Amino acid sequence: MHVDTDDPLSTVPDGVYRIDRAWRFTYVNAAAAELVDRHPEDLVGRRTADCFPTATGSFIEAECRAAFADGQARCFTYFHPPRGRWFEIRAFADPDGLTAFVRDVDDEHRSAQQRAERVAQLTAVLEALPQATVLLDGDGRIASVNRSWTETGLAIRDAGLRPGVVGDRYLDVLSQHLTPEDRRLIGAGIRGLLAGGRAVGARPFVHDYAHAMGSERGYVRLQAARVEPSGQVVVTHADITERVRDQQALAWRAAHDDLTGLPNRARVLELVGDALDDDPDQVALLLLDLDGFKGVNDSLGHEVGDELLRQVGARLTARVRPGDAVGRLGGDQFVVLARGCDTAEAAALAFRLRTALSQPFTAEGIPVPLTASIGVATAQPGGDPVHQLLSGADTAASAAKGAGRDQVHVFSPGLREAARWRLEVANRLRDGAVDEFVVHYQPVVRVDTGELEGVEALLRWQHPQRGLLAPDAFLSVAEETGQLIPITRWLLGETTRQAAAWAAQGLPLRMAVNISARHFSTETLVRDVRVALHDSGLAPEKLVLELTETSVAEDPTRAEDQLALLQSSGVVVAIDDFGTGWSSLAQLLALPIGTLKIDRSLITAAARLAAGGSGPVLAAIVALARTMGIRSVAEGVETPAHLQMVREAGCELAQGYLLARPMPAADVPRWASRVRAAGGDSCALALRSGGY
Repeated sequence: MHVDTDDPLSTVPDGVYRIDRAWRFTYVNAAAAELVDRHPEDLVGRRTADCFPTATGSFIEAECRAAFADGQARCFTYFHPPRGRWFEIRAFADPDGLTAFVRDVDDEHRSAQQRAERVAQLTAVLEALPQATVLLDGDGRIASVNRSWTETGLAIRDAGLRPGVVGDRYLDVLSQHLTPEDRRLIGAGIRGLLAGGRAVGARPFVHDYAHAMGSERGYVRLQAARVEPSGQVVVTHADITERVRDQQALAWRAAHDDLTGLPNRARVLELVGDALDDDPDQVALLLLDLDGFKGVNDSLGHEVGDELLRQVGARLTARVRPGDAVGRLGGDQFVVLARGCDTAEAAALAFRLRTALSQPFTAEGIPVPLTASIGVATAQPGGDPVHQLLSGADTAASAAKGAGRDQVHVFSPGLREAARWRLEVANRLRDGAVDEFVVHYQPVVRVDTGELEGVEALLRWQHPQRGLLAPDAFLSVAEETGQLIPITRWLLGETTRQAAAWAAQGLPLRMAVNISARHFSTETLVRDVRVALHDSGLAPEKLVLELTETSVAEDPTRAEDQLALLQSSGVVVAIDDFGTGWSSLAQLLALPIGTLKIDRSLITAAARLAAGGSGPVLAAIVALARTMGIRSVAEGVETPAHLQMVREAGCELAQGYLLARPMPAADVPRWASRVRAAGGDSCALALRSGGY
């Protein structure tokens, strides 16, 4: 198109039109002519209706007429179909006519539309979230809230607090519910997100906090994330009260005896450790072993026996000094932790407790006399102070029972029968007792099909004089003398070779081997496992390393690092004896574990609770593990009722005396053949035969 160089508006990118009040074009610049695909000379002097008949009665004509009528400028946008783009028109009227400037604003218009769509979409997403959610602007003020936040605000107002609304400073509103520490942590987290930065944008902020709503105490998980590129921050508030209470209940059960509600063995050891840290020279432990309690159970029944144990726990708790703690080690053994107490004071406390127990108990209207053999030990320098204290009290209690029962004995160097045995064990371990070790294997089966999944390796000592000894008789000594790691290396080699041999015979089984916490501290576990797998040729996924809760708790960071390396190579990691020791679920389930072995004590407790209508405790544990992608194994399945319960709870695997007892390696293929001959379902076989 020819450009008139004398026209000062010929090079202006905006289209410029000029019409008189008769609606005739009096001027059209080059850009305006190109917009309508005409030459300027085709338009100038002609009426708009003649040039553009379709414009008559259009939105553009209406806006121009309005400008003619009131003399006010008009600015509006319209979509031009021939070009497929959006344009902005600014019309200015004067006495002689009207000038219109037309600018291409398609890119800006579409960007604005996209922003509006994103805002609408974000608003819809926020509204759909079930959690109370707010959107914060760059100044930390509430820019938008969803329905759940508004509804929560009603409850906040009823509690006498001010609910947050759009325009409020978010941290000021939330601070009404927070402790100073929570306020500091949340404030730092939100301010960090608002400040932005590449590292911040990719990392959400998460914090759990407690809050009081009237007389109730609730828990909230706050999750905040930066929204790019706007720089806004979206914050959700999930009510986790039930989850926290469930975790607290599980943690309480894991640390307390189900029958009496007293601290269990693991918790007692924690308390002893804390007391020794506070004052290592003024700690005493009293171990009370009830005399002849088995006869009470046999003659009066276990229900009466259980009631008596509860009464004993309550009486001891009522008679100890302020600050002391009473726990139950299991069976008919109780323990008293006495703080700020020397040997003489501890002995005096033991005699007072013996006198308190001498008053008859009553169960189901029946007076029952009980006595206890009490061992007293005070903290001594050297060794493992916690277990040394417990060992000394146990040794003294055994001496009291051997002296005729209803006695009090204080541990002294003269009580060395148990110590002599431990010395013998230590010497034999150093002299090659590993040659006398044997391994028994207990089958682990699928609950749904009864198929044989694998075995757990159980170490035994075939002692020349004492016969077959369980690990409790020698492993604690092995740990104290530094022999446990060599024994575990031997066990890893023996069991992986055995599993490889079975696999070669057409019996591919997962081999579960117990690992001690001591192996983490030496940091040789990964290497030892890899050597055993290499030498045996066993596939890594066929090896399961079982660790107790307490072994992981001793150094969770170091354990996690080593377990992650093993898991990455294919080895399966299992937490054994779940429910008997340390158990912070949030930390425990954060470890790279594939299997959770539920201890027989929890199986028994769950069966009792289920019978009493207290709810599916076991199912809750299994479901929690499943959400983390963790398989569950029920240990101690000893009755058909146990098997039915673990099935209903959804446990994948089970082991126990009902299904199969531990057996020598040579018996495993025969047992498996027997199961196959009976149809392949070991559970059905066990139920028909009444157990292995």
